[in-house]
Amino acid sequence: MAGLVLDKLPYTLANLPYGVISTASEPKPRCAVAIGDHAIDLAKYSKHGNLFNLESAHKFISQQIFSEPALNDFAALPGATRRAIREQIQSDLMVGKVPAQALVPLHDVINHLPMNMTGFSDFYTSLEHCQNCSGEMSSASIAKNWWYAPSVYNSRVSSVLPSPRDIPRPRNVYFTAGIDSQPAYGPSRKLDFELEMGFFVSQPVPYGETMPIANAREHIFGFVMLNDWSARDHQLFEMRPLGPFHSKGFGTSISNWIVPMEALEGNATAPHTKQDPPPFEHLTWPTPQDGTLDIKLRIKLVRNGQEHTLGTSNLKYLYWTPYQQLTHHAASGCGMQVGDLIGTGTISGSGTDEKGVKSELGCLYEAERTKTQVLPQSTGTPYEEGYLEDGDEIILEGWCEDGKGVVELGLGECRGRISAPK
Repeated sequence: MAGLVLDKLPYTLANLPYGVISTASEPKPRCAVAIGDHAIDLAKYSKHGNLFNLESAHKFISQQIFSEPALNDFAALPGATRRAIREQIQSDLMVGKVPAQALVPLHDVINHLPMNMTGFSDFYTSLEHCQNCSGEMSSASIAKNWWYAPSVYNSRVSSVLPSPRDIPRPRNVYFTAGIDSQPAYGPSRKLDFELEMGFFVSQPVPYGETMPIANAREHIFGFVMLNDWSARDHQLFEMRPLGPFHSKGFGTSISNWIVPMEALEGNATAPHTKQDPPPFEHLTWPTPQDGTLDIKLRIKLVRNGQEHTLGTSNLKYLYWTPYQQLTHHAASGCGMQVGDLIGTGTISGSGTDEKGVKSELGCLYEAERTKTQVLPQSTGTPYEEGYLEDGDEIILEGWCEDGKGVVELGLGECRGRISAPK
């Protein structure tokens, strides 16, 4: 374990996020945990390490579970079992007992999607995002139903991608000059990102059953960063009467390592905004002081080799919390499956910089609507000024701090680069 740094950000000993990896020499995908600048191959670790000293106490553990090409079977283990495995890994790391053959440098790793997803739903639950976006694509004010239940739509599993990946500029129908103009078909002229987080379901909810909100935390395996790429001109064409389709289904990028709920417990906090009217009983979290998570977020753009920070935000700003989102999703009895991905929706805030300019906008569409300049000078593009150009790369980051403002762990990078239309 020489050279293994346990406090190197973002994948610290307090973090230990889970992912799926392969290497050029061993191309079969398998489960892993990230620590410092290495990955622990959990299949090899379980074979050569101390992990299965836990078998007598946790009958659900099987050495085969980490040889799978997805984390679903591991995520579906009882929470106490996953916690015991995590604590054993932490203990072995602290005393240098992780077998050398289980360690893989991250620069040699090929990342894969961490879970086998059967569903992906994306929410629309940031008050500031809704306020900034109301008008062109929706009613002039926030719709009444938004205040009573989290708004959500079903999206595409097939276009969820690991990081980094190229995102070809999508083609679809759009209005050439506003909703009363003649439609045309072609590449999006207003390509946008959305600053989101995503969480994966660990415990299923059988079809026909619902889930008490008090149990919501137990049904969440962990969080990733998520970018729900959006073609705003295509979206305007699609919004009435049924809502977005191609404008949001062409690509969703996620970060590669799932930060487990156990790592985030110390960052539980009260939601930023008090809900008014009060939520229905089935959406009321029993202890408001820990009803969400304090996770700081940042958006970066790489254009022509230069990196620019476009904005910051925080998960706790969401009007409807992840626990309320998951509870609402399950409330109809539709059932939830292990590996389902839930997008939080764009996470925006009301903060401003020292010049009074909005600095917590979660997408470029909000910048356009609020007349806020966030992008650097364009170098010439056939597409709309103020939106993404071919070659632009968006990087989303998230991290947690302790009570003194010291960063304890990070979620890694969610990266995607816009490529020319095909």
